[in-house]
Amino acid sequence: MRNEYTAVIKQDGDWWIGWVEEISGVNCQEYTREELLETLRITLKEALEYP
Repeated sequence: MRNEYTAVIKQDGDWWIGWVEEISGVNCQEYTREELLETLRITLKEALEYP
C-alpha cells in the first residue's frame, strides 16, 4: 500500500519553503527547489518512522 501526501512549496525571496499538509511538523526551507523537495522527503520519512 502506498500513501500519498501533498507537498506545498513556495518561493519567498531567496528561500524556498514547503510543508506536507497531512503531517503536522513536516516543514522545511532551502535555497533551491530541488534541495527543498529532497529535505521534505527526508523529513516526511523520519516523521512516519517516529513511533
